[in-house]
Amino acid sequence: MLMRACTAFGILVVSLSCNVLADESSTDTSKPGATSDPLPNIVVILADDLGWNSVGYHNEEFQTPHIDSLVASGITLNRFYVAPMCSPTRAGMMTGRYPIRFGCARAVIPPYRDFGLPTSEVTLPEMLSTLGYKNRGIFGKWHLGHRRAKWHPLAQGFTHFHGHYNGAIDYFDLSRDGVHDWHVGFDSLDEQGYATDLIADAAAKWIRQSAESDAPYFCYVPFNAPHSPYQAPEEAIEQYGDLPEATDRDGKHREIYKAMIGRMDEGIGRILQAVENSGESDNTIVWFFSDNGGVGNLQDINKPLKGAKLTVFEGGIRVPACVRWPAKIPARNSTDVVCGYIDLLPTLVAIAGGECSKLSEQTIDGIDLTSVFAEPAASVAERSWFSYHGQSGVSSEHLAIVDKGWKLVVNGPQLTDVKQLKDGSHQVRLYHLEQDLNETNNLVKEKPRKVTQLAKQLIDHRSLQPKNAVPSYAIGRAGFIPPPLWTLDPADPDKLVGGYEANESK
Repeated sequence: MLMRACTAFGILVVSLSCNVLADESSTDTSKPGATSDPLPNIVVILADDLGWNSVGYHNEEFQTPHIDSLVASGITLNRFYVAPMCSPTRAGMMTGRYPIRFGCARAVIPPYRDFGLPTSEVTLPEMLSTLGYKNRGIFGKWHLGHRRAKWHPLAQGFTHFHGHYNGAIDYFDLSRDGVHDWHVGFDSLDEQGYATDLIADAAAKWIRQSAESDAPYFCYVPFNAPHSPYQAPEEAIEQYGDLPEATDRDGKHREIYKAMIGRMDEGIGRILQAVENSGESDNTIVWFFSDNGGVGNLQDINKPLKGAKLTVFEGGIRVPACVRWPAKIPARNSTDVVCGYIDLLPTLVAIAGGECSKLSEQTIDGIDLTSVFAEPAASVAERSWFSYHGQSGVSSEHLAIVDKGWKLVVNGPQLTDVKQLKDGSHQVRLYHLEQDLNETNNLVKEKPRKVTQLAKQLIDHRSLQPKNAVPSYAIGRAGFIPPPLWTLDPADPDKLVGGYEANESK
């Protein structure tokens, strides 16, 4: 049974917004989510490792006309935050909850990991299934568990899956660790082509088919682009990159990265065209963002933001994001409201006429953003925003909190006591983001009380992580043998696939 309480971490007033905004929209048909209107179709497009400075509307060096068109025809979310890496962002988006609560925040889920999004979590597609969304498709990178069928997308609320389980697959042979990882449903698919093209074409085809139904659809398109390996068709590199001018490996990778983004943008264009051709564009929500910031070894792709993927500086967690919904969201708007990945679920559920408190009995950290969609200058209930990862283990963790214009960043061993901040074991930085959004002026010495206050909140947040959380990245890698074709058995959801060489320890 779908049941959880709609509250936000540590701030009771935020818990009210998930229901209050939905209730208000039911009596005012001028607001997004007005229940007298037909339910909108929902398309969520997720890029992978797309840097802040890697979209055309931020930097003309990158050619992204279709992403730019979404910005021009909708609302730009200028302070949209995500987790510092792939799997946690996906987990938080799917649940509306900080992934640290259910053990999915520390690290990504690599091929050898026996771990997945807990089945006790109520996902966005599961909620939408109760609200009239008959068709719920995912196209692209799952990355939320793949060694047991119980973690498969079709076991987590989706009705159709076309794509790959693992991250960092080869774009041309569609493999990970030398094994073909490309599927429709539970079946391996011998499909040929460039992964980005295949994902976009499958999503566009499904949208055309789903639009023939009287019911609204939910289409989730998590591209693997432009995540490494850096691979693109030669014609795309010639069109978007300047490879002959690159002088070193990272420079060449950056030019291929540009081509990967350009090719993804073309695919987004085909998806948007399918929506347009369906005749339902006005009442289709298209929400675009990246799962984390761009990687640090590609020059200037997060400029002017500080940091990169796998950091909790702005460049790692603040990403390009926008929402288009012509029937309800005025074009060419933008907002500086702090929001992010955990807000998709409560926002979309409210728009669909649902209430989190009736669909979930667990804490929902996200809030409903429909008031911001209707009026970009609208305020939302104050809340602290938390970022965390410990990919390398408890000896090197990254935590940050944004609260009332301030941001505290702490890097070092697991933080359990504020006294640790004075023993030299941690790097501590305090910024006033309202005056210093690019994190250039460290105010730790000037504001020690503020550091202590925010650090206590970080310690409380870090304590949410359960003992059975996903292990740090490297544990379990040695000797792993992938299952043939990454095959799962839906008849035995708990069966573990893949194994280890003899005499090798996990």
